Amino acid sequence: MSSSPEFSDFHDPDGQGPADGNLTGKLLIAMPGMTDARFRRSVILICSHSDEGAMGLVLNRPLPEIDFGDLLEQLGIETDNRVRRIEVRFGGPVEPGRGFVLHKVPEHGNDPEGRLRIGSALAMTTTRDILEDLAHGAGPDAAVLALGYAGWGPGQLENEMLQNGWLTGEGADEIIFDASHDDKWQRALLAQGIDPSVLSGAAGRA
Repeated sequence: MSSSPEFSDFHDPDGQGPADGNLTGKLLIAMPGMTDARFRRSVILICSHSDEGAMGLVLNRPLPEIDFGDLLEQLGIETDNRVRRIEVRFGGPVEPGRGFVLHKVPEHGNDPEGRLRIGSALAMTTTRDILEDLAHGAGPDAAVLALGYAGWGPGQLENEMLQNGWLTGEGADEIIFDASHDDKWQRALLAQGIDPSVLSGAAGRA
């Protein structure tokens, strides 16, 4: 990597949680006809969605060449033998040098600065504090680090959905945090009651 990832606040465009028509906390599952190679068979968690646009993290693109411990060293964060070896993933093509920690949180309680709550027990944190905790064996029970994110301008995601580019569905911990990625797209579809083989076959028909 040419430079250390950046960790700084990422603000929800409208500061509101999920509402009718709001996809925050939902999965985006690429349709077989997705033309953008960066998102082919991708599964994305929508972290923020409003009239101002949408932001999400890709869930099934690991970066095995990037070691979490080495990344902490690049950031100048000291570690000890309790360091948590969390997975590093490609979060999306926007700002690939920016880091986001996706993690579990208690269902009740206040969210500190730099934490964006996505659901009742899920959040995204963009500050160094959480990395310092993980470096010493503390921090959330389940966490992954994403570099970069997927972003859409006003109405762009809705238009892509109308063009049959994406399916939406409910998220689940085994999809979000599971390190088995080869079949995650298929499993995400099955979780919505959709047979991937049928969907793939239908995509090629006129």
